[in-house]
Amino acid sequence: MDFIIRNSEKKDMPQVLSLINELAVFEKEEDAVEVTVEQLEKDGFGENPLFHCFVAESDSKIVGMALVYSRYSTWKGPVIHLEDLIVTEEYRGTGLGSSLLTSVVKHGKKLNVKRISWEVIDWNEPAISFYESKGANVMRDWDVVQLDAQGIEDYLKNNN
Repeated sequence: MDFIIRNSEKKDMPQVLSLINELAVFEKEEDAVEVTVEQLEKDGFGENPLFHCFVAESDSKIVGMALVYSRYSTWKGPVIHLEDLIVTEEYRGTGLGSSLLTSVVKHGKKLNVKRISWEVIDWNEPAISFYESKGANVMRDWDVVQLDAQGIEDYLKNNN
C-alpha cells in the first residue's frame, strides 16, 4: 500500500474528523467527540494555530493522522504533546503508523523540544507494544487527570 505523509491542509479536516470518529468508536467512546470540522479548521489554521497535524494520504484519501501541539514542562522546558496518532484499520501493520510517528519526532527535533509525550489507553496492547518497540517509555504508574467543560463550571461555582 502506497502512502505519503504530509502536513495537513484545511481541506483535509473532514477526513481528519472521520478518523477521529473512527478512533472514538474503537475506544468505545463514539458519543464523546464534540469537535467539528469548522472548529478544526478554525483552530488548526490561521495566524496562531493551536495544533499541527500530519496526514497520511493514499489514493487521494486520508488514511492516517497525527495531531500535536506545544506544551511547556516546568522540569524540561518546551515539549510537544501527541494528542492522537490514528491509522484507519485497513492500513494498520503497513508501516504507516511508524511513518507518522517519525514525522512527529522529526517535527519535535526541528522545534528543539525536550520531550514528546502522549497517552495510550491501558487495554490497547497493540498500541502499547508498538510505542515500546519504538523506544517510548509507557509510564503505567501515572494517571491522567482532567476537568471537562462541566467540571470546569462546577469547580468555579464551588471554589470561587
